[in-house]
Amino acid sequence: MKYRIYIDEVGNPDLESSDNPNHRFLSLTGVILELDYVKSVLHLQMEELKAQYFDYHPDEPIVFHRREIVNAKPPFQNLSNPDIRSQFDADLLTLLNSWQYTVISVCLDKRKHKETYTKWRYDPYHYCLAILLERYVLFLERTEAFGDAMAESRGGKEDKRLKDSFHRLCKNGTDYIHADSFQATLTSKQLKVKSKANNISGLQLADLLAHPSRNEILYEQNLLHTKLAPFAKSIIEILQVKYDRQSDRVFGKKFI
Repeated sequence: MKYRIYIDEVGNPDLESSDNPNHRFLSLTGVILELDYVKSVLHLQMEELKAQYFDYHPDEPIVFHRREIVNAKPPFQNLSNPDIRSQFDADLLTLLNSWQYTVISVCLDKRKHKETYTKWRYDPYHYCLAILLERYVLFLERTEAFGDAMAESRGGKEDKRLKDSFHRLCKNGTDYIHADSFQATLTSKQLKVKSKANNISGLQLADLLAHPSRNEILYEQNLLHTKLAPFAKSIIEILQVKYDRQSDRVFGKKFI
């Protein structure tokens, strides 16, 4: 069985912006999906949902973006109708609950990181990615499976940063997971980087979940200074059964 972890980012890795409350946190959320399931279930059902609520041509597919959906921005302007919004939200939540996937989220307090390590610091991207991949490798070992990884493209410099970090982790391992484990479970030492404009359903699912997951982690740490919206609360409730776990131990959430 082969899996892929689809990675989405909330925030930025710039430590110099960490004193700004709006840029203090960086989080990476990975959604683990079995590749045959993506092809036979996730992609088809996601496209059916789009076709039910939005008018578009197959040559210009609609791509789910959480922010545009929440604000009913084009091409999701139909959601400005309260009745349509209510039914769409209900259908989307039903799918988010029924789809088979596993979530790992890592959230970094950049300000604390900057204050703690005054002379030497991890690169924030590398730090979050290392923990995310450690837990992904442990998931693959536990399920006796193999997998690779795909992240949303953020542009040339940031894409290179993620690719380089991924390659170093596969080559060298971490303090907790030996390089042999990375190389035995990951089928590629290269991180796949794609734009969500390519209509990749796994990346769209990660986009829908990343912000609520980050906010849940911050809420648990008493660091969220805005109220959780009702729809976000509903997604967070679903996430409780989607986070990677073994018995009572939850591996799918980490605050650093």
